[in-house]
Amino acid sequence: MLLKKGSKKALMAVGHKIIKATYHILKNKEEYREPLLQIEKIKERNKQKNVQKFVTQLAGLGFKVRLTPSA
Repeated sequence: MLLKKGSKKALMAVGHKIIKATYHILKNKEEYREPLLQIEKIKERNKQKNVQKFVTQLAGLGFKVRLTPSA
């Protein structure tokens, strides 16, 4: 079975990710947690950006803003 150059690179990249995950699991002595899906990461990042944007806008309008997490 012949592999093209791109296939070999992809296999090495996947192997590297597996080795890194294993290292961190063993180093921190914790259970493996499935990484967030890319969409969920983007949603969380956008949420944080929006919160900061709105706080800045309110501060610009002369409001003091104190954020408290909802229960």
